[in-house]
This record gives sequence, structure tokens and C-alpha cells, in this order.
Amino acid sequence: MVDTVCVTGASGYIAAHIVKDLLEQGYEVRGTVRSNPEKYDYLTSLPGANERLTLVEGELLTEGSYDEAVSGCDYVIHVASPYRINVKDPQTDLVDPALKGTLNVLRSCQKAGSIKRVVLTSSGAAITDEAETGKLFSEDDWNEKSTLQRNPYSYSKVKAEKAAWDFIEKEKPSFDLVVINPTFVTGPSLGPGLNSSPTILRDMMVGGYPAIMSFEFSFVDVRDVAVAHRLAMENKKASGRYICANETRSVRQIVELLKAEGYSGYKLPVLDLTSKFGNRLVWLLSFAQPRDTGTFMRLAVGKESRYDNSKIKRDLGMEFLSVEQSILETVEDLLKWGHLDRRTT
Repeated sequence: MVDTVCVTGASGYIAAHIVKDLLEQGYEVRGTVRSNPEKYDYLTSLPGANERLTLVEGELLTEGSYDEAVSGCDYVIHVASPYRINVKDPQTDLVDPALKGTLNVLRSCQKAGSIKRVVLTSSGAAITDEAETGKLFSEDDWNEKSTLQRNPYSYSKVKAEKAAWDFIEKEKPSFDLVVINPTFVTGPSLGPGLNSSPTILRDMMVGGYPAIMSFEFSFVDVRDVAVAHRLAMENKKASGRYICANETRSVRQIVELLKAEGYSGYKLPVLDLTSKFGNRLVWLLSFAQPRDTGTFMRLAVGKESRYDNSKIKRDLGMEFLSVEQSILETVEDLLKWGHLDRRTT
């Protein structure tokens, strides 16, 4: 008998790839969307979708909204959560949907009685919100610094993940919990929307970065993130948190890659601000940026960003696509969807 998996927020960047991967592996998939399930043709046209994909409505802030979606399922992969920065009301726009949505899904799973495991999409932001030279972050690390004022998106991920672990400890449901903590996610999108992580690459190509600044990003491809969720679901010995990260690349390395691959016709940054003086200047310029963008700049400039991925490789057997392949396929995807105009040198 084929297992049934519920994927919340199925239309999203990561979740859509999870749906695709599960269908490819022969699972019955029930995906939740906020409204109008019939409009997501990029999901309903996936191979196997006609036979094994059902889309139903679910609302993060409505208790009981996921009862129907998870009823009779064997597994639930909870991905739905807002990912935005520089929001007007962090509590309403980020924390409430992430925290209350997670608890609503877990309560629905408890009612269902059939769920064996919930896999929760958390974030590297729940590990830390600040790069730290010489530090290799692991699953033992928790972001204790984010607040509603400092990196509210990161704060929302911390609150939601901790609430999930507290639920498991206090309620002792029949299912267990495994958490995936992806870092900076790139790769092609199945849908037409412009997602937050690829937006940074687009901005880098259209003049949004006035200079090559001393920032690093810990990359992971969205397709690898999808596979990681499935492996965490399938592997009975999987437990706890899993950092899902590949390798780190600096802004300079990204710019050099794009130039080498024929994208020098774009407004890639030229001015070099990676010296100590440049780092200081970037720090000062950050105060002219929107609140959350400025906070990121001050916390990241001139620092290394390193995550330990040994646990996910050891326990789940994860292998990762190359960072360069992921970046280049992201750019081609931005061109495909019209988020970036095609130019020549």
C-alpha cells in the first residue's frame, strides 16, 4: 500500500519541489494551498499528479484548518511559513503565521491519529542570525539573539521550531518530529513567483549591489532540500535537527563565476569594498538601508559563514549538487520566468 504524505504550503518554492520529488518516488501526495487549488497548474501538471496529487485549502492562522488535509495521512511535511524581510508588522506578518501555523498543524496531526512522523522545515536562521569567523555552526547551536526588532524573520523561525519541540515533549503524540534547517536556498523554481533567496542573485546582476562587499552565503540547492525532507521522512533512525547546507561562496566568487559564464553584460558590482576600510564603509552605509537589510549587513560584513553538514550526510546519506551549478541554474531560471532580462556582453 502506498503511503500518503501531506505537504503544507505546497505552492511554495521549497514545498513544490518536495511535492515533485514525492510524486517521482511514487507517494500519494496531499498538498495544502491558501486558496483556489485549481490555479496551481505547475503542480497539477507534474508527472504523476493526475493520479496521486490532491490539493486542498489550508490557512495557517485558522485552528482546525488542516484537519481534513492530514486526515488519513502517514506523514506530514510542514513547510508553510512566510519568508519576507522588511515587513511592517513582524508579529502579524511573520511570527504569528510561523508559530501558530506550526502548532495548528501539529494539533491536526494529533487529532488524525494516523501520522507516523512530521518533518518540519525550519531554517539555518534558527541556528544563528550572525556570521562568526572561526565558528562552525552545528545542530547544537540555537539562535538566541533574534528579536522582533533584530531579524524578525529569524526570530519567527526560532519561535516556531522551539514551539514544535515543546509540543512533542509536552503532548507526547504518537508521531515523532524531525527538523530540516536549510541555509541560503537557490536553484530553479517550479512556479512563476520570485522567491526571496534568488532575488539576491537577481539584484546582484541589475545594479542592486553597488560594490563587491565582504559577504558570504552558505548555499544549498532547492532540489537537495526537497530530497533531504523525504530522506528525513523515510529513514526511521532520523532524529532531531539537520542542517541542510552545502558550501559557502563570497560575493566576489559569485561575481567572478557570473562573469566567466557570460553574464558580464549585466550591472554586476565592480567597486571593491572588501578591505577593512571597505567593511567599515559598508557598515556605515547599512544604516541607510531598510531595517532588516541593514541589520543583515552589519551582522555579516567581513565575517565567515560556516555550517557543519556532517550529520545530514552521515544519517541521511545526503549528497549535494555543486554550488556553481545551482547558482547558474538559478540565473537561467530567472531569465526563463522573466524576472531578469537577457543581455549580452
